[in-house]
This record gives sequence, C-alpha cells and structure tokens, in this order.
Amino acid sequence: MELLEAIRRRRTTNGPFLPDPVSAEHQRLLVEVAGRAPSQLNSQPWRFVLVESRETIEAVARTSGESMTQAMSSGTFFERYKRWFRFSAEEMERERSGMLFDRMPAPLRPFTSQVFTRRGQRVVNALRVPQTLGEENRRLVAGSPLLMGVLLDRTEYRPGELSAFYSLFSMGAAMENVWLTTTELGLGIQFVSFPMEVPGAWDRIAGLLGVPDDLELMAVYRIGYLPPEQRRPAIDWSSSQRKLVSQYVFRERCDTPQTGWDEAAPSPG
Repeated sequence: MELLEAIRRRRTTNGPFLPDPVSAEHQRLLVEVAGRAPSQLNSQPWRFVLVESRETIEAVARTSGESMTQAMSSGTFFERYKRWFRFSAEEMERERSGMLFDRMPAPLRPFTSQVFTRRGQRVVNALRVPQTLGEENRRLVAGSPLLMGVLLDRTEYRPGELSAFYSLFSMGAAMENVWLTTTELGLGIQFVSFPMEVPGAWDRIAGLLGVPDDLELMAVYRIGYLPPEQRRPAIDWSSSQRKLVSQYVFRERCDTPQTGWDEAAPSPG
C-alpha cells in the first residue's frame, strides 16, 4: 500500500475484531515504526506495553465499560463534548467536523435533539442508554486480541515545562506511525478513552498494567484484525467528513485563507 493511500484510508475501528491473535511479526512491526518517529534531541521518550493476557484485557474492559456508563449517565460526557456531536447529515456537512450519530435505536431517535437538556438526560437514563453503551464498550475491549499501552518517561514528560510539549509531540508522531501501519496490515485500532473520563479509573488501568513511578500512562489502544464486514454497534457514529483546506490553511498570514485547494485531492501515483 502506498503511503498516501494509507493516510486516506486511516480509520478508527468502532466495531469488533476477529478473535485471531495479532502475530508476533506484526506486533514487532508496530513497535518498530513507533520507534522510528521523530523526537526532540532523539530523546525517544515513549514506552509501550503490549498486553495479550485475557485476564488483564477483561479487567481493563470492565473498567472501561463501567467508566462509560458512569460518564454517560451523569451527563458529564455530553456536557464536555457536545460541541462535537452531530445528529443530521446536514449538520455534519455544514460543520465538516465532529461525529455524526447516524445509528441510534428507534426509541431514542425522537429525543436526539434534546440529548443535551435535562429532560433529554432523563430520557437517556430511563432508556438505559448509558448501560447499553457501557456493556457494548466492555464487550469490544474484552474481545480485543491485543492492547497497547503508551507511556512517557517522566524525566522528559514534566507538565508545565517545554520538555512535556516535546514529549507529547513525539508520542503523537509515534502513534500516527502505528495507526497508518495498522491500515497497511489489515488491523483495526481504537483508543480506550473512557477510563480517563472518570476519577480514579485511569489509576486502576495503570495498576493493571504495572506502570512504575518513573513512567506516565498516556493512552491505551485496542488492536486486532478486521473482519471482512464490520458489524456496527446499536449506537454508533461516523466521522469521515473533513474540513475544506480553506478552513484550516492560511497563506502568508493567519487572516488570509488558502484558496484554490478545496477540490478533491488527486489520486496517489
């Protein structure tokens, strides 16, 4: 696969993976490409922990599912991220960013426009949507053949100092290498983020992974081979829309949008 094709095909996997273990060869390749990322002064501040233990994966999955249920039922998740939620194709086309909730259970559809109100939250809770989402999340994480924990060396990652920015920038570059390589290998990948939304849950994840004091757990990803056809969850979203170039690129000064580049990107080759 050409690099440009991999970039354009890169996706987040919302659905389940095949049960097949991720081969040692592919695991080795993922960490190799991560280690090829740029870093300030070649500091290479990233560390990775690969997890295949069913016991550990299922424990992470329980914490993730419980965290999702708690964040959704309390309303904190909707309140924190409501600016990025879209509920119609027209809104998605207009904003060209965020997540379009294009798959919802029939009983919930009439209330989608009210999801950010107190009444909407009561309806969501009455229909046990947080529990449905939490259980779906638990199953997805539990069914992952591989988890990858991403950590930073605390001697470099010192929040409030410039080295922390450099470390985060390098970690992002490393994970983009990983993400594009999963596309090449027929693997899927998704950020296991909900334990970060609930106080105490992320510490439990760090404990499960045995993170020492000199490392900071920054992210956990679930990874596995993609089935030929992806089964979508009962509540699902899509995020394929992208802003036009003129909406995020400027020429010479930040008050002058780039013009003439909003047409479809040329095919690689």
